[in-house]
Amino acid sequence: MSHDGVRLRAVMRSVVFLTAGALAVPTLASCGSDDESGKPLAAQDIAPAGRDLVADGGTLRWAVDDVPETLNTFQSDADDATTRVAQAVLPAMFRLDAQGRPQRDADYLESAKVVDTEPKQVVLYKLDQQAVWSDGREIGAADFAAQWRALSGKDSAYWTARNAGYDRIEKIERGANNLEVKVTFSRPYADWKALFSPLYPKDVMGTPDAFNDGARRKLKVTAGAFSVQKVDRKDKEIVLGRNPHWWGRPAKLSRIVLAAVPLDKRAAALADGSVDLAEIDPADASRIALAGRAKGTSTPLQGATPTGKDESKNESRQKKKLSKKERKALAKFLRQQDALRAFTVRRSLQPAYTQLALNGSEGPLADERVRRAVARALDRTELAKVVLKPLGLPAVPVGSHLALSGQAAYADNSGALGGQDTTEAQALLADAGWVPGGPVKDKGEKAAGSEGKKSKKTDDGAESEGGSDGQYIVGEDNKDPQDHTKKHGHGDESSKHLADGKQYDGRKVKQGGAPGAYAPKGTAAPADAKTGLLAKDGKPLALRFVLPSGTGSESLAAVADSISRMLEKVGIRTEITKVSDDSYFKDHIASGQYDLALYSWPASAFPATDARPIFAKPVPAADGSLNVEQNYTRVGTDQVDQLFDQAASTLDEDESAALVRKADARIWAAAGSIPLYQRPQLTAARRTLANAGSFGFQTPLYEDMGFLKKGATPSASPTKD
Repeated sequence: MSHDGVRLRAVMRSVVFLTAGALAVPTLASCGSDDESGKPLAAQDIAPAGRDLVADGGTLRWAVDDVPETLNTFQSDADDATTRVAQAVLPAMFRLDAQGRPQRDADYLESAKVVDTEPKQVVLYKLDQQAVWSDGREIGAADFAAQWRALSGKDSAYWTARNAGYDRIEKIERGANNLEVKVTFSRPYADWKALFSPLYPKDVMGTPDAFNDGARRKLKVTAGAFSVQKVDRKDKEIVLGRNPHWWGRPAKLSRIVLAAVPLDKRAAALADGSVDLAEIDPADASRIALAGRAKGTSTPLQGATPTGKDESKNESRQKKKLSKKERKALAKFLRQQDALRAFTVRRSLQPAYTQLALNGSEGPLADERVRRAVARALDRTELAKVVLKPLGLPAVPVGSHLALSGQAAYADNSGALGGQDTTEAQALLADAGWVPGGPVKDKGEKAAGSEGKKSKKTDDGAESEGGSDGQYIVGEDNKDPQDHTKKHGHGDESSKHLADGKQYDGRKVKQGGAPGAYAPKGTAAPADAKTGLLAKDGKPLALRFVLPSGTGSESLAAVADSISRMLEKVGIRTEITKVSDDSYFKDHIASGQYDLALYSWPASAFPATDARPIFAKPVPAADGSLNVEQNYTRVGTDQVDQLFDQAASTLDEDESAALVRKADARIWAAAGSIPLYQRPQLTAARRTLANAGSFGFQTPLYEDMGFLKKGATPSASPTKD
């Protein structure tokens, strides 16, 4: 991969027929260099402005997916809105900068550093002397200790979602004075900066009842620029107001209202003034861009219609007399377009990437050579272009499973597997015993490995685009699959529907039937087969490709179609099956009922801790199930686990990063998942709104957000519309 001056690096040569465990990894002498980490592929786009240009007061209405079920970020049902509230109202010892790296938050910390390593690691926190909770009490060791006890994992009465890092703490005590907190670890912990961010008051963490229920619906005591004034489930909004006890830079806004607005309703909400800031999909981004260029016109521009379709291709249809209902819809659309001129689209890349997951537990993909062949058949740059190029964002494939460009642990380790090479892919398949001349399914015969063609509805009742039962077969009869790129726009990966895998912990997942697709046992492979597809022991090489079918899935369908065509070129058939969003992770990904799938993972500033469950080697549980943690590909090695453990226990930051990169190279070599592209971030913002938009890696500065004074203009921004 080449981007922003980062040259292509092959951390190790791809040795075609060796297993991941046998690959030799050279010493990573330059792993700590900024040259290798690079910089973010896209800058944040927030219309930055100095505080002197931002007016005092005003209410920002910010769209969220829903009112969160809990305000406790350490519970399993916490979501993005939970995090947004916590960032605005609670202390964090460290926050992320624009490169996704942790930086001390000076409002709370004067300093934090490792002061001893022998016999135990000791971290000393020196708190800002003005740091107090909203009830006037000083933030101190008692709060740190209560959070440690709640999250240590030693008391099962606390219903925690995670305890990583806290389980390594041995004790917490007051330092030389009330402003010092001394944390002693039982084992060295490299990612100690991940702890106590956010920090809850001891009132929330002190007892199981308070932890489990006390902070789900309200936060009485806070310590941020804002405090929680109201959680209104009837009106579906959370109101944050200025914290009168805040000692830092005063918040510019008087209030922030987090309003629950579904993705497909956000353009209307922006137009009617219900919200000022909202993440949107590409279709709405196009509407706003067109509205901004439509000043002085009385009709929609080409491509902007109430149906979202490009009517310019059929002029006769435009000339037809509109019905009363159509005239009403057009008038409403034009009013909305006029209102949308007050908004702009701020574009960046999310701190998350989309991957192709290969289920290695059963079927053809249990053979590492087949997984590697799938990977070598893919042109990842072309796949990135499918989503990112239409949005004007850098179409650069992701080179790491564990970090993104700009983060300290990033390096392009894809060379451990190798780039697109049809010849190599075919050689790998041949070595695995898959040869040309696969059996051709007889007309009327049940599709190999499928549920059969029973109806034209997907799991959620939607009409299938590609045939019966939400399924179509790529490679059957040498016909291309239906081209979703003609029917849907590309680039709608900004949709939250794309299922970040972190929300499903996948522990002790029961295994179902074989996820691979096979012909009936004993089917012969005709010697004169003309399909070019592969077979082994009378069974075709066919993989079940499972996709979600709901709103926001169009770009996944387009990417899946491109992948299928690439695989067909090396003789692999894919059977694309669409399922309902509710069923996608629970019934397919987490339970292992798929061969290929597309879903996303967030990037972490602490990959040694946060990424380990995603790539840990699955282990059998006592009840016969398989404990996969969050490793839904079921592909893992002891070496990768060991490298994660070493990285998490190494206090030298450069050495820890080198171990993370080494682990990533081995993950590439195992070919359980193939990172494709960083997800786009599209945010509609009122043009007068400053210091808010698409934040990229950086933790938002809520106190600096606000509306520009009359006549003021923000600093230069990547936004073009």
